[in-house]
Amino acid sequence: MRLTRIKWSALPAAVLLAGSVAMAQDQPAPSSQPAPQAQSGSAATAATPAAKPKPTVAQRKENQQERIAQGVKSGQLTAGETANLETKEAAINGETKADRAANGGKLTAAEKKQVNGQQNQVSKQIYKDKHNANTAHYGDNKVGQRRENQQDRIAQGIKSGQLTAGETAKLENQQKGINKQVAADRKANGGTLTASEKKQVNHEQNAASKNIYHQKHNAKTQPQAQPKP
Repeated sequence: MRLTRIKWSALPAAVLLAGSVAMAQDQPAPSSQPAPQAQSGSAATAATPAAKPKPTVAQRKENQQERIAQGVKSGQLTAGETANLETKEAAINGETKADRAANGGKLTAAEKKQVNGQQNQVSKQIYKDKHNANTAHYGDNKVGQRRENQQDRIAQGIKSGQLTAGETAKLENQQKGINKQVAADRKANGGTLTASEKKQVNHEQNAASKNIYHQKHNAKTQPQAQPKP
């Protein structure tokens, strides 16, 4: 009878141990630091994963540009929305640059906090603009295809770092102007463009195309980004 009681009293401990192992398998992978040993008499606990380091100002900036580039490429961001976002990014970049120049190349804790707050606002605006009802409709005609091609080239420049936020804002404002002109012409002509209007739009897109190439191949690049050929 004594042996039977020992076997049955050991069963809850075995069940508890098995349950602890199963729970540990569902947790995120622990950090490289060894897990602390459980003290005798206390229940075993799963190791707490190390907190992820906060992204730097440069990393946050690069992440925002990646999101904008994806929105331009997918058509979720119109030229006007992109121009507005990049104007805000350019302002933050200018402020950051001035602060670094005033502090020997570094940002104070207060300045980092301020930049992070500003990027939080831009981040919310990126999400809002990418998920609203406004999308870039290119169409299956030559004008639409040319417009889509220009946006793809701009998106690639943003993603690669070849286009700064300020350059992108100017390019997208140029595209915005062309798009508004096309929309007005179509509205005046029952949804179509005349031959002379198509010629005019093509001429304006030629100028925009040269501008895109020039901005992507000048000496200006996004800091911390790796430009691609």
